Amino acid sequence: MTQWRGKAKGTPLGYKIFIFFIRNLGINAAYFVLIFVSAYYLVFSFSTTKTSYYFYRKRLKQPFFRTIINVYKNYFVFGQTLIDRTAISFGLKDKFIFTYDGKEKLQKIIDQKNGGIIFSAHIGSFNIARYFFDEFDMVGTGVNLMVTDQESEQIKQYVGAVSSETTLKFIVIKEDMSHIFQMNDVLTNGEVIIFAADRYVEGIQFIEHELFDKAVKFPSGPYKLAARKKKPMLFMYIMKGSGKKYHLYAREPQFQHSSIKPSHILGEYVRNMEIMVRKYPLQWFNYYDYWDDLKPNS
Repeated sequence: MTQWRGKAKGTPLGYKIFIFFIRNLGINAAYFVLIFVSAYYLVFSFSTTKTSYYFYRKRLKQPFFRTIINVYKNYFVFGQTLIDRTAISFGLKDKFIFTYDGKEKLQKIIDQKNGGIIFSAHIGSFNIARYFFDEFDMVGTGVNLMVTDQESEQIKQYVGAVSSETTLKFIVIKEDMSHIFQMNDVLTNGEVIIFAADRYVEGIQFIEHELFDKAVKFPSGPYKLAARKKKPMLFMYIMKGSGKKYHLYAREPQFQHSSIKPSHILGEYVRNMEIMVRKYPLQWFNYYDYWDDLKPNS
């Protein structure tokens, strides 16, 4: 498959423009700008437009005209999530509504203080998980979000300068694999780790599984870790609703095997992700050739 390169969409100038609109004219004004930005990406960001087209056309099997419309809408919703994340990060959380489906499942794992693993994905708004977890009682334990350090440093420095602090902690994925020791330490200490476990990077170990009727490579590390540690598990997704609403879903695994293997966990992960993507088809945010649909004879 054409691999994810670890680079997020967007530029420092783009972020600064949206932050200017948010601060001076409001969030809705920033949304208005997206009408034109989304059209620009639809026409001029050929590679991402093509991969999105194949997602709706071949994976979700939508009609041609609906596919074109949804590619545009997908850009628009993605832009909204970036604006919302930026607005929330520098103190406008009260402008949004956060609701939960399965909050008690998350709180239970935290309260047990025995460690836990939560699987998520690059659908919806995984990156605002930190603000949802501000509402949880985490006395005596902690929740750690796995993040990559491959985004533009300029973007991170600028957004970081206006971000408010949260109770969520971070484990940065390092090339020297030192993050593995940190992960083991936090699980041993009874803390929780959150993974977005849907993107394979060239050179790492992988497991294959069908997603929307075609095999995909998934990074094996998170699934092997969960099978080996045998800690409580959940599948969690944060999806944007209408207006300024966000909804967190937490689902327990439904394993049918007495001995849990990485492939069993991945199967449940895929099942839950397909359910969520079908419910929110505009919130698939993997902008690369995820299924090798663009390769000859694919």
